[in-house]
Amino acid sequence: MSNSKIITITISLILMMTYLSGCIGNDSEDDSLGTLVIAYEIKDNLDNLDSNPQLFAEYLSEKLNYDVSLFSVDSEGAMVEALRFGNADIALMDAGAAWVGWQQYGLEVLAADLNVDGRTYYNANAWVKSDSEVASAHLDDNPYTDPFSLLSGKTSCHTGWLKSVGMLLPMGYLIGLGYANIIGDPNDVEAIRNTIHGFFDTNSSIPETGTPYYGYSGALKCLSEGKGDVAFLEENSVEILCNNEFSSLNQEWCLDIEEYIALPAFGKSPSHPVMYNPNYLDSEITSKVTNVLVEMSSDPEASNILENILNTPGFIATNTSVHLGSYSSLISNIPGISAYYEGKFSLNTSVSPDIDKIKIAFDSGKMSDNADKNPELLADFLSLKLNIDVEIFVINSQNELLNSLADGHADIAIVNSELAWVGWKQYNLAVMAAVEMEDSRTYSDTLAWVNSNSSIAASHLDNDPLTNPFDLLEGKTSCHSDSSDIESMMLPISYLSKNNYIELNQSNNIDFLSEVIYSFFNSDSSIPNQNDTYFGDSGALRCLSEDRGDIVFLEENTVNMYCDNILISENMDWCLDIEAYTSLPAIAPIPSDSVIYNPELLDIQTRTAVLNALISLNYEMYLENFSTRGSVYTGCYDISVHVINEESQKNTCGSEIMNNILDTSGLTRATSQDHLGKYSSFIAIIPGISSYYSGIYRN
Repeated sequence: MSNSKIITITISLILMMTYLSGCIGNDSEDDSLGTLVIAYEIKDNLDNLDSNPQLFAEYLSEKLNYDVSLFSVDSEGAMVEALRFGNADIALMDAGAAWVGWQQYGLEVLAADLNVDGRTYYNANAWVKSDSEVASAHLDDNPYTDPFSLLSGKTSCHTGWLKSVGMLLPMGYLIGLGYANIIGDPNDVEAIRNTIHGFFDTNSSIPETGTPYYGYSGALKCLSEGKGDVAFLEENSVEILCNNEFSSLNQEWCLDIEEYIALPAFGKSPSHPVMYNPNYLDSEITSKVTNVLVEMSSDPEASNILENILNTPGFIATNTSVHLGSYSSLISNIPGISAYYEGKFSLNTSVSPDIDKIKIAFDSGKMSDNADKNPELLADFLSLKLNIDVEIFVINSQNELLNSLADGHADIAIVNSELAWVGWKQYNLAVMAAVEMEDSRTYSDTLAWVNSNSSIAASHLDNDPLTNPFDLLEGKTSCHSDSSDIESMMLPISYLSKNNYIELNQSNNIDFLSEVIYSFFNSDSSIPNQNDTYFGDSGALRCLSEDRGDIVFLEENTVNMYCDNILISENMDWCLDIEAYTSLPAIAPIPSDSVIYNPELLDIQTRTAVLNALISLNYEMYLENFSTRGSVYTGCYDISVHVINEESQKNTCGSEIMNNILDTSGLTRATSQDHLGKYSSFIAIIPGISSYYSGIYRN
């Protein structure tokens, strides 16, 4: 006889005997106060009497004085359905199924089982090697070096496809806080694969069952063997696998325990909750059941049930928000997770966010009387794509712009690199897209310019790797645009510090930058005030051109703008021939404008839809008198569907909106770290920068 038939007969006999014993013993008045049904997933271990769930039912029956019975189910989804329709009163289930039951049907938690350490959760951590730049960023006590940002582009090791600790929680965390953008359909769980490969490296490990890097052991092995740079595990995984008291029990691929570093916990993996449906189970019996479960750990009669049937040392009383709240906040960020669980658990419902309006913060100083430059055209374009209202929220200062995103008065804004960085580091805002420059890059370089006949230029152009032009800068006279300019002051000083030419002392006031300039270069260096001859980018270049200084720090296109501009009839009268200027190797990047948002307020589906709509601007170009196949067309051509709309007005076409309003020919998906990370590594080391920007932008 097959094992499954033996199990079926065993269950039937147990349930029948329980029923008959109740009938025989109830010739007199039944003193039972009610009934309670437990949804229980029957396992293939009922031939072991110590593991029989009927013992649990009998225990509750005795303690509650209730008629307690089992409702046999074959899956977690069936448990949810049993509670949903009142076929069962309580069920002990996985956190994922419990989350769906809570979100979709209003099921609640009355208790949770304990782990061996007495807690109702395990922390989820990202583990890296202790000699990595990510570990250094975690350990350096610098608030501007965020280790999670540095995970961008790294190779990640996951425990498996859609595993809670190994994938769902870390990706929910990274997506939720704007480290990563969803790539693909926000309603399709498969988008998480593209998102992982978009944020991490394309070689990241998402293993299948039975492969070498599957599970907790496999993910840690992936990190240990150098296959990946970060592994997502429970907090005790490294201890269990690689720090056993008896070294012979450690995995052969383990590194020394000191070589692993855990980043701060990004989430909690809840233990199994006991769920119920408040529509069917009243508060009185809920309280009674909870009390009995909590008291089991101190009852010797219950020890076998806890150990062999429920696999826990005990229970504690809790509620839904406490036990599943933080877990839910991360899981909800996963694209299509509700639909995935509906399919996994055979449920028939879906949840979609209710979006009413998107507001774009727009600086009043950029408003124009030119109808083609009206930002309402951008709002109308997005409204048509999103099928919701989109409006322009006019603000009057950069301070107001950041605060409007922080407090939810606006949803997105297009800002310059400085404002984007402040928003990222001091307001917890995030980048969703970058505005491309004329050459399709999303950054320009800060360059040091010198006279072509100088010894510095000669050192740069001699093709001798042993002669470094920056070694010759000390003691020279430098030209700067003003005392706090990023390109001409902060980035050059950061570069010199990073390359050990100067040492920066800690300060809460960036006025010290001038002292650094006078000390490293010389006291005749030009740091002008606003009305001085050499103020601003033009003035700084003039300073070099008139031999007032030996070197000037400017954005890469500045020299051409003032002294080699084919669009103006005459260049500045102080300009030298363009060949008289030589640029040294790039110092630091200046990011292009960014589209920023508040990840704490703009939900995942909305931000993904907005990003997709913004990117669709790239797909439209306005054609005039375009000839093809014997016909001539004028209109807005959508390259994604190869359709030309001859009825649309020119200024409503995507290419025209980008050109007239965003001053670009394209937008690209981006994250804060991708777009601002390298720039941040320079700005963040300036002592006093936090106080400086707080004074400028904070209320």
